[in-house]
Amino acid sequence: MIHSRVRILLDGALAGGCGAAVIAIWFLLLDLVRGQPLQTPELLGASLVPWFHTVPASGAVPWTLIAGYSLFHFMAFAIIGMAGALMMEAAERDPALFPSLFIFLIAFEMFFIALVMLLGPAAAAVMPWWKVMIGNALATAAMLAVFLWRQPILFDNLLGPWIGVMTEGIAAGIIGAVVLALWFLICDFAAGQVFRTPSLLGSVMLGGASQAGISMPMVIGYSALHFIAFIAFGIAASIFVYGSEREPLLALGVLMIFLWFEVSFLGAITVMNSAALEQLGWWRIIAGNLITLAAMIGYFEYGHAQIIPRIAQRWNEISTEGYVRGRTINPPRPMSGTPR
Repeated sequence: MIHSRVRILLDGALAGGCGAAVIAIWFLLLDLVRGQPLQTPELLGASLVPWFHTVPASGAVPWTLIAGYSLFHFMAFAIIGMAGALMMEAAERDPALFPSLFIFLIAFEMFFIALVMLLGPAAAAVMPWWKVMIGNALATAAMLAVFLWRQPILFDNLLGPWIGVMTEGIAAGIIGAVVLALWFLICDFAAGQVFRTPSLLGSVMLGGASQAGISMPMVIGYSALHFIAFIAFGIAASIFVYGSEREPLLALGVLMIFLWFEVSFLGAITVMNSAALEQLGWWRIIAGNLITLAAMIGYFEYGHAQIIPRIAQRWNEISTEGYVRGRTINPPRPMSGTPR
């Protein structure tokens, strides 16, 4: 029992370290996009570990401060990983504790957002809340992936069939992200400007303005957002497809999510920079997303055979039931003068 507990703690610390590395890489990419590498750890280090703060020479990188904050950063995530591992083990023994895991994840997000707010406007400008949430979501996904790799039996006992749903959703999201990325790459190649689309979208969504040239940090930053969004979409779609095994019409929820995704994306670009949408061409975005949706539906159809025919069959059954009930509730009245 003690050996098992020690192993769970070590696996939790390993998962926390991987989460810390992922979120560090995320903010490093954002700093590179702004042309100010290592600004985030420098700012956080000056506020959270001030005893490492020294006055460097003009233009020099404060490596001592960054190293001190990095040590604090990895230790904090290791502790969070061990706490999460213990909570998962407890939830396996007592399923009633499972909701506490969601509370723990929500508190994990809210803590970092509140921390950035407390650090003042300078930190909020460098790390707006949505970038913090995306970074924490990436870190959480990395921690869960590592812990799933290290403790597959515990995860299977804890989540059961939902592991398959999540795995299928992640795979569908990656397929969709790759298909759309290839579509944009083909369009850019035909226009003689390779990577123009991800660079433009990255500059709008991460930098706040469209740039004239092609920036590889913008391409990398947008690509990260691109895959995160599609994986989230794939997981949500997979949940609806899983429910469609019992009620086929629930698969129509995939189309509803897709429409919301499409409208939100186009609306966000229009609000941030309408000129960027004109440069890209709305038809390219819509056509690419339709091709992507077809690829993801094909993947789900492969894993859930005959799901589309079953939707059509269920729709006909509902239509028939409604017609029969309507005739039963409102039977035709006999014409006046006819015998009853």
